[in-house]
Amino acid sequence: MASNVLPHAPSRAAFKFDRLAPFALMAPALLALLLTFGLPIAWLVVTSFSVPDSAAPGTGAFTSYALIAEQKYYWGVLGTTIKLGVCCALLTVLLAYPLAMFLARTTSRWRSLLVALAISPLLTSMIVRTYGWMILLSDNGVINGTLRALHVIDTPLPIANNFFATVIAIAEVLLPYALLAMMSGFGRINKELENAAAVLGASPLRVFLRVILPLSLPGVATATLLIFVLSVSSFVVPQLMGGGRVFVLATEVFSEATVTLNWQLAAALSMVLLVIFGVLISLYQRAIKALEY
Repeated sequence: MASNVLPHAPSRAAFKFDRLAPFALMAPALLALLLTFGLPIAWLVVTSFSVPDSAAPGTGAFTSYALIAEQKYYWGVLGTTIKLGVCCALLTVLLAYPLAMFLARTTSRWRSLLVALAISPLLTSMIVRTYGWMILLSDNGVINGTLRALHVIDTPLPIANNFFATVIAIAEVLLPYALLAMMSGFGRINKELENAAAVLGASPLRVFLRVILPLSLPGVATATLLIFVLSVSSFVVPQLMGGGRVFVLATEVFSEATVTLNWQLAAALSMVLLVIFGVLISLYQRAIKALEY
């Protein structure tokens, strides 16, 4: 005989537990984030508004920011930083797009091996890979040496210790990250849409331009954001590949903090870099919303 007794309603204590459980589960991660990110950022903000010891009496808290705004040198560093991020992001995404599309769509039994090989450079130190590019691009390196041996050139090509070399090295170093970001984007594309376009008479090129490319743009946007952020915050590659001629915010922060010991200016430059990240993330979110609609 079926029971007519209704199930008990959840108690108030159980209701509170259900509401608080997600916060309790997130508490360790939030605490770790606060200690490793929040507190250092707060320290940077306070330090950036501190008055340097060498400042003139009566100097305000915006001394470091005023120095950055007044000197053309720092505007040039800021421009070089943004230019480096844009060039590296464009080059890396252009190189990674066809490879990511192939790896995401291939049905070969070697697919897993190919994916592993594509991201295997991440197993090698960035410094080691950068030194490898220094050997390849130097005046007596593999490229210039081969071209001179073939009598193609008489003098070495200026492809080392400059902005070009820095972009090439960063693009190669960050290529696996772009691959992973765009492969996940290609994996979310419904192939039935491509089949439907082909059945309706669209050529392969038209299918790519009207179906695949628009649907893959969210993955492209994610890869572009990732590569730009990693590029503008890169220190090792510009320091080594630039040959002391490529000055970006990361190298200036290092120089001010360790050479001139002007921690206030280093913190202010770090905040400028953080503002660039914030603006870019805001633009990324707007772009993603626009692509979704």
